[in-house]
Amino acid sequence: MELRQLEHFVAVAEEQHFTRAAERLAVSQSGLSASVRALEHELRTPLFSRTTRTVRLTEAGAALLVEAERTLAGARAARDAVDAVRGLLRGTLTLGVEQCVAGVSTARLLAAFHREHPHMEIRLRQEGTSSLLEGVAGGRLDLAFAATVHPPEWRGELVPLAREPMVLLCAPGHRLAREGARVAWGELRGESFIDFHPDWGPRRAADGAFASAGARRTVALEVSDVHSLLELVHEGLGIAVVPQHFARKPEARGLVAVELDGAHVYESVVVLPPAQAMSPGAKALMKLVREAPLR
Repeated sequence: MELRQLEHFVAVAEEQHFTRAAERLAVSQSGLSASVRALEHELRTPLFSRTTRTVRLTEAGAALLVEAERTLAGARAARDAVDAVRGLLRGTLTLGVEQCVAGVSTARLLAAFHREHPHMEIRLRQEGTSSLLEGVAGGRLDLAFAATVHPPEWRGELVPLAREPMVLLCAPGHRLAREGARVAWGELRGESFIDFHPDWGPRRAADGAFASAGARRTVALEVSDVHSLLELVHEGLGIAVVPQHFARKPEARGLVAVELDGAHVYESVVVLPPAQAMSPGAKALMKLVREAPLR
Protein backbone atom coordinates (compact mmCIF):
# COMPACT_ATOMS: atom_id res chain seq x y z
CA MET A 1 0.00 0.00 0.00
CA GLU A 2 1.50 3.33 -1.10
CA LEU A 3 0.78 6.89 -0.01
CA ARG A 4 -0.02 7.71 -3.63
CA GLN A 5 -2.78 5.08 -3.62
CA LEU A 6 -4.24 6.51 -0.42
CA GLU A 7 -4.19 10.01 -1.94
CA HIS A 8 -6.08 8.69 -4.96
CA PHE A 9 -8.58 6.86 -2.77
CA VAL A 10 -9.26 9.93 -0.58
CA ALA A 11 -9.73 12.18 -3.62
CA VAL A 12 -12.34 9.84 -5.10
CA ALA A 13 -14.08 9.55 -1.72
CA GLU A 14 -14.27 13.33 -1.35
CA GLU A 15 -15.29 14.08 -4.94
CA GLN A 16 -17.58 11.01 -5.24
CA HIS A 17 -16.54 10.99 -8.88
CA PHE A 18 -13.51 9.48 -10.66
CA THR A 19 -13.29 12.15 -13.37
CA ARG A 20 -13.39 15.07 -10.92
CA ALA A 21 -10.85 13.34 -8.66
CA ALA A 22 -8.51 12.79 -11.61
CA GLU A 23 -8.80 16.46 -12.64
CA ARG A 24 -8.12 17.56 -9.06
CA LEU A 25 -4.98 15.40 -8.84
CA ALA A 26 -3.87 16.18 -12.42
CA VAL A 27 -3.63 12.49 -13.31
CA SER A 28 -5.32 10.43 -16.01
CA GLN A 29 -8.65 8.85 -15.13
CA SER A 30 -7.43 5.44 -16.28
CA GLY A 31 -4.37 5.72 -14.03
CA LEU A 32 -6.53 6.77 -11.07
CA SER A 33 -8.97 3.90 -11.64
CA ALA A 34 -6.09 1.41 -11.88
CA SER A 35 -4.60 2.73 -8.64
CA VAL A 36 -7.91 2.31 -6.76
CA ARG A 37 -8.46 -1.17 -8.24
CA ALA A 38 -4.97 -2.20 -7.11
CA LEU A 39 -5.75 -0.96 -3.60
CA GLU A 40 -9.03 -2.91 -3.57
CA HIS A 41 -7.20 -6.00 -4.81
CA GLU A 42 -4.60 -5.68 -2.05
CA LEU A 43 -7.29 -5.26 0.62
CA ARG A 44 -9.47 -7.98 -0.97
CA THR A 45 -12.64 -5.93 -0.79
CA PRO A 46 -14.49 -3.25 -2.80
CA LEU A 47 -13.95 0.26 -1.43
CA PHE A 48 -16.57 1.95 -3.63
CA SER A 49 -20.03 1.07 -4.83
CA ARG A 50 -20.10 2.23 -8.45
CA THR A 51 -23.03 2.95 -10.76
CA THR A 52 -23.14 4.85 -14.04
CA ARG A 53 -23.89 8.06 -12.13
CA THR A 54 -22.64 7.72 -8.56
CA VAL A 55 -19.62 6.58 -6.59
CA ARG A 56 -20.25 5.78 -2.93
CA LEU A 57 -18.04 4.39 -0.18
CA THR A 58 -18.71 0.85 0.95
CA GLU A 59 -18.56 0.04 4.66
CA ALA A 60 -14.95 -1.05 4.20
CA GLY A 61 -14.21 2.15 2.26
CA ALA A 62 -15.66 4.32 5.03
CA ALA A 63 -13.44 2.55 7.58
CA LEU A 64 -10.37 3.01 5.38
CA LEU A 65 -11.10 6.71 4.80
CA VAL A 66 -10.62 7.56 8.48
CA GLU A 67 -7.25 5.84 8.65
CA ALA A 68 -6.16 7.06 5.21
CA GLU A 69 -6.74 10.70 6.19
CA ARG A 70 -4.79 10.09 9.41
CA THR A 71 -1.92 8.44 7.55
CA LEU A 72 -1.68 11.19 4.93
CA ALA A 73 -1.81 13.86 7.64
CA GLY A 74 1.03 12.10 9.46
CA ALA A 75 3.10 11.93 6.29
CA ARG A 76 2.55 15.63 5.63
CA ALA A 77 3.49 16.46 9.22
CA ALA A 78 6.71 14.44 8.88
CA ARG A 79 7.72 16.28 5.70
CA ASP A 80 6.78 19.65 7.20
CA ALA A 81 8.81 18.95 10.36
CA VAL A 82 11.94 18.23 8.33
CA ASP A 83 11.45 21.43 6.29
CA ALA A 84 10.92 23.43 9.48
CA VAL A 85 14.27 22.23 10.85
CA ARG A 86 15.84 23.50 7.64
CA GLY A 87 14.17 26.87 8.24
CA LEU A 88 11.81 26.42 5.31
CA LEU A 89 8.04 26.03 5.51
CA ARG A 90 6.62 23.96 2.67
CA GLY A 91 3.63 21.74 2.28
CA THR A 92 -0.02 22.54 2.86
CA LEU A 93 -1.86 24.44 5.59
CA THR A 94 -5.51 23.41 5.72
CA LEU A 95 -7.65 25.79 7.72
CA GLY A 96 -11.31 25.41 8.69
CA VAL A 97 -13.49 28.38 9.52
CA GLU A 98 -16.99 29.00 10.80
CA GLN A 99 -19.10 31.54 9.00
CA CYS A 100 -18.45 35.13 10.15
CA VAL A 101 -16.21 34.13 13.05
CA ALA A 102 -15.43 37.10 15.29
CA GLY A 103 -12.05 38.23 16.57
CA VAL A 104 -9.92 37.71 13.47
CA SER A 105 -9.91 38.76 9.81
CA THR A 106 -9.44 35.48 7.96
CA ALA A 107 -8.60 37.15 4.64
CA ARG A 108 -5.97 39.48 6.14
CA LEU A 109 -4.53 36.68 8.24
CA LEU A 110 -4.08 34.34 5.28
CA ALA A 111 -2.65 37.14 3.14
CA ALA A 112 -0.04 37.86 5.82
CA PHE A 113 0.73 34.14 6.14
CA HIS A 114 1.21 33.84 2.38
CA ARG A 115 3.60 36.80 2.34
CA GLU A 116 5.73 35.25 5.08
CA HIS A 117 5.56 31.67 3.79
CA PRO A 118 5.08 31.80 0.01
CA HIS A 119 6.01 28.13 -0.46
CA MET A 120 3.12 26.92 1.71
CA GLU A 121 -0.09 25.99 -0.09
CA ILE A 122 -3.20 27.29 1.73
CA ARG A 123 -6.49 25.45 1.69
CA LEU A 124 -9.60 26.93 3.29
CA ARG A 125 -12.74 25.01 4.25
CA GLN A 126 -15.88 26.74 5.54
CA GLU A 127 -17.94 24.34 7.64
CA GLY A 128 -20.07 24.15 10.77
CA THR A 129 -18.56 23.71 14.23
CA SER A 130 -19.15 19.95 14.51
CA SER A 131 -17.50 19.31 11.13
CA LEU A 132 -14.57 21.54 12.10
CA LEU A 133 -14.01 19.58 15.32
CA GLU A 134 -14.06 16.30 13.40
CA GLY A 135 -11.68 17.74 10.82
CA VAL A 136 -9.07 18.81 13.39
CA ALA A 137 -9.45 15.56 15.35
CA GLY A 138 -9.01 13.44 12.23
CA GLY A 139 -6.07 15.41 10.86
CA ARG A 140 -8.04 16.68 7.84
CA LEU A 141 -7.63 20.25 9.19
CA ASP A 142 -4.51 21.71 10.81
CA LEU A 143 -6.64 24.07 12.92
CA ALA A 144 -10.00 25.82 12.79
CA PHE A 145 -11.72 29.05 13.77
CA ALA A 146 -15.04 28.08 15.32
CA ALA A 147 -17.76 29.01 17.75
CA THR A 148 -17.53 28.04 21.40
CA VAL A 149 -17.10 24.35 22.06
CA HIS A 150 -17.27 22.74 25.46
CA PRO A 151 -14.83 20.36 27.21
CA PRO A 152 -16.90 17.23 26.51
CA GLU A 153 -16.65 17.99 22.80
CA TRP A 154 -12.95 18.71 22.49
CA ARG A 155 -9.77 17.41 24.13
CA GLY A 156 -7.24 19.62 22.34
CA GLU A 157 -6.39 23.26 22.96
CA LEU A 158 -8.86 26.14 22.60
CA VAL A 159 -7.53 29.68 22.15
CA PRO A 160 -10.13 32.42 22.80
CA LEU A 161 -10.63 34.99 20.02
CA ALA A 162 -13.65 37.10 21.01
CA ARG A 163 -16.69 37.30 23.26
CA GLU A 164 -19.78 39.33 22.42
CA PRO A 165 -23.47 39.42 23.37
CA MET A 166 -26.26 37.93 21.30
CA VAL A 167 -28.74 40.54 20.06
CA LEU A 168 -32.12 40.53 18.38
CA LEU A 169 -32.22 41.80 14.79
CA CYS A 170 -35.49 42.92 13.27
CA ALA A 171 -36.87 45.15 10.54
CA PRO A 172 -37.69 48.78 11.53
CA GLY A 173 -41.45 48.25 11.41
CA HIS A 174 -41.44 45.23 13.70
CA ARG A 175 -43.20 45.51 17.06
CA LEU A 176 -39.95 44.74 18.92
CA ALA A 177 -37.83 47.28 17.02
CA ARG A 178 -37.20 49.53 20.00
CA GLU A 179 -33.69 51.01 19.93
CA GLY A 180 -32.16 51.45 23.37
CA ALA A 181 -34.67 49.05 24.95
CA ARG A 182 -34.18 45.52 26.27
CA VAL A 183 -36.44 42.68 25.23
CA ALA A 184 -37.46 39.89 27.60
CA TRP A 185 -37.47 36.35 26.27
CA GLY A 186 -41.16 36.06 26.97
CA GLU A 187 -41.83 38.84 24.45
CA LEU A 188 -40.45 36.64 21.67
CA ARG A 189 -43.21 34.07 22.05
CA GLY A 190 -45.06 33.42 18.80
CA GLU A 191 -42.47 35.08 16.59
CA SER A 192 -41.10 33.49 13.43
CA PHE A 193 -37.30 33.15 13.44
CA ILE A 194 -34.65 33.07 10.73
CA ASP A 195 -31.47 31.19 11.60
CA PHE A 196 -28.63 29.05 10.29
CA HIS A 197 -28.57 25.29 9.99
CA PRO A 198 -28.14 23.54 13.37
CA ASP A 199 -24.40 22.85 12.95
CA TRP A 200 -23.42 26.51 12.51
CA GLY A 201 -22.01 28.30 15.55
CA PRO A 202 -24.48 31.22 15.69
CA ARG A 203 -27.39 28.76 15.60
CA ARG A 204 -25.86 26.66 18.36
CA ALA A 205 -25.36 29.81 20.45
CA ALA A 206 -28.94 30.96 19.84
CA ASP A 207 -30.38 27.53 20.67
CA GLY A 208 -28.33 27.52 23.89
CA ALA A 209 -29.57 31.00 24.82
CA PHE A 210 -33.22 30.00 24.34
CA ALA A 211 -32.70 26.80 26.32
CA SER A 212 -31.05 28.72 29.19
CA ALA A 213 -33.96 31.16 29.25
CA GLY A 214 -36.50 28.33 29.24
CA ALA A 215 -38.05 29.77 26.07
CA ARG A 216 -39.24 27.97 22.98
CA ARG A 217 -39.19 29.21 19.40
CA THR A 218 -39.93 28.19 15.84
CA VAL A 219 -37.19 28.53 13.22
CA ALA A 220 -39.23 28.95 10.06
CA LEU A 221 -36.43 29.79 7.65
CA GLU A 222 -33.00 28.11 7.75
CA VAL A 223 -30.12 29.53 5.69
CA SER A 224 -26.44 28.76 5.20
CA ASP A 225 -25.03 32.29 4.85
CA VAL A 226 -25.30 35.55 6.77
CA HIS A 227 -26.23 37.65 3.73
CA SER A 228 -29.38 35.60 3.10
CA LEU A 229 -30.29 35.84 6.78
CA LEU A 230 -29.99 39.64 6.80
CA GLU A 231 -31.93 39.97 3.55
CA LEU A 232 -34.82 37.89 4.90
CA VAL A 233 -34.91 39.98 8.10
CA HIS A 234 -34.96 43.15 5.95
CA GLU A 235 -38.02 41.81 4.16
CA GLY A 236 -39.86 41.28 7.45
CA LEU A 237 -40.07 37.50 7.04
CA GLY A 238 -38.85 36.91 10.57
CA ILE A 239 -36.46 38.04 13.28
CA ALA A 240 -33.04 36.66 14.23
CA VAL A 241 -30.97 36.23 17.39
CA VAL A 242 -27.36 36.68 16.26
CA PRO A 243 -23.89 37.68 17.50
CA GLN A 244 -23.64 41.45 17.93
CA HIS A 245 -21.09 41.96 15.13
CA PHE A 246 -23.71 40.89 12.56
CA ALA A 247 -25.47 44.20 13.24
CA ARG A 248 -22.36 46.12 12.13
CA LYS A 249 -22.22 44.55 8.68
CA PRO A 250 -23.02 46.88 5.74
CA GLU A 251 -25.86 44.54 4.73
CA ALA A 252 -27.46 45.06 8.16
CA ARG A 253 -27.79 48.83 7.66
CA GLY A 254 -31.38 49.83 8.41
CA LEU A 255 -32.11 46.89 10.70
CA VAL A 256 -32.66 47.43 14.42
CA ALA A 257 -30.47 45.60 16.94
CA VAL A 258 -32.20 45.14 20.29
CA GLU A 259 -30.55 43.97 23.51
CA LEU A 260 -31.85 40.79 25.15
CA ASP A 261 -32.29 40.08 28.84
CA GLY A 262 -29.51 38.00 30.37
CA ALA A 263 -25.80 37.67 29.60
CA HIS A 264 -26.00 35.34 26.60
CA VAL A 265 -22.57 35.41 24.99
CA TYR A 266 -21.22 34.25 21.64
CA GLU A 267 -17.59 33.14 21.79
CA SER A 268 -15.13 32.51 18.96
CA VAL A 269 -12.12 30.25 19.47
CA VAL A 270 -9.23 28.68 17.61
CA VAL A 271 -9.53 24.89 17.72
CA LEU A 272 -6.10 23.26 17.88
CA PRO A 273 -4.98 19.64 18.10
CA PRO A 274 -2.85 18.58 21.08
CA ALA A 275 0.45 20.49 21.09
CA GLN A 276 2.49 17.48 19.98
CA ALA A 277 0.27 17.07 16.90
CA MET A 278 0.45 20.70 15.69
CA SER A 279 1.98 21.09 12.26
CA PRO A 280 4.71 23.70 11.62
CA GLY A 281 2.24 25.58 9.40
CA ALA A 282 -0.34 25.73 12.20
CA LYS A 283 2.28 27.03 14.62
CA ALA A 284 3.31 29.75 12.16
CA LEU A 285 -0.31 30.78 11.62
CA MET A 286 -0.95 30.96 15.36
CA LYS A 287 2.02 33.29 15.71
CA LEU A 288 0.22 35.67 13.34
CA VAL A 289 -3.14 35.19 15.07
CA ARG A 290 -1.67 36.60 18.26
CA GLU A 291 -0.54 39.80 16.52
CA ALA A 292 -2.94 42.66 17.31
CA PRO A 293 -3.17 44.20 13.80
CA LEU A 294 -4.80 41.05 12.46
CA ARG A 295 -7.39 40.79 15.23
